[in-house]
Amino acid sequence: MAFDWDDIRVFLAVARAGQILAASRRLKLNHATTARRISALESALDSQLLIRRTNGCVLTEAGEALLAHAERMEAEMLAAQGSLGRTDSTIAGTVRIGAPDGFGVSFLAKRLGALTARHPDLKLQLVPVPRSFSLPQREADIAITVEQPAMGRLVSRKLLDYSLSLYASKSYLEEMGRPKSADDLRAHRLISYVEDLIFSPSLHFTREILRNWSAHFEISSAIGQVEAVRSGAGIAVLHDFIAPDHPELERVLPDYRIERSYYMVYHEAARELARLRTVADFITEAAAAERLRFLPSGPKGGLQK
Repeated sequence: MAFDWDDIRVFLAVARAGQILAASRRLKLNHATTARRISALESALDSQLLIRRTNGCVLTEAGEALLAHAERMEAEMLAAQGSLGRTDSTIAGTVRIGAPDGFGVSFLAKRLGALTARHPDLKLQLVPVPRSFSLPQREADIAITVEQPAMGRLVSRKLLDYSLSLYASKSYLEEMGRPKSADDLRAHRLISYVEDLIFSPSLHFTREILRNWSAHFEISSAIGQVEAVRSGAGIAVLHDFIAPDHPELERVLPDYRIERSYYMVYHEAARELARLRTVADFITEAAAAERLRFLPSGPKGGLQK
């Protein structure tokens, strides 16, 4: 049994994209060539690897088994290139960064331009990650997450800690008054995430302040919540690193502060890629330089029933 490594590379791209068309675009091949390479691999292995459907492809049991082997082959190939000094030392190509909108939009977006200016052949894609997603399928090359992954062939490290506090606009406080205790929040218009779309238990911020937080306005976006609070729509738990950009916001109940962490995650098969390491190091350094912005000093609050 003989097959071409390039066919394995094409298979990996299709398995990760879930579509032959999407994989073709990523590989810069036409659709027919990509489909032909998959068929050639299936013939060489005498196994069906993909079930082709109108809306994409699904791996068969044989395809799932091959994916595990193919990713190990990919990792070994990259490691071999690294040992021979043949990693992609030129910082070029595309790196897709998946990040929660608070961190991605409010922090990363305004800083990544400096990296592309430094490396003109580097293309960055910043995409929101409002839900769980797959690094092995390359929905992102680097992910900023609010939880450390528990399993998988992933490299992860803690990026930094951050805090959140209660905020309202000055106009809202003038109209509705300032709460003196967490229990007073029951008489105010409250804002939070859409309950059934919260993808991580760590995002249940409001339960750490008021157990029966009853929101009048639910928004599945950290930036959306900031804009709603700025408009005077109510009180919400917002990121402390975002609030200073908006002077119309004021902290309320400053004795309450919630702490969380961001993690940086990428697939171990890509750890030898110079472009990925360059982007990961840039994000790490940018976050470290403003660590105090993410976790300002102040008391950490407790729960009110």
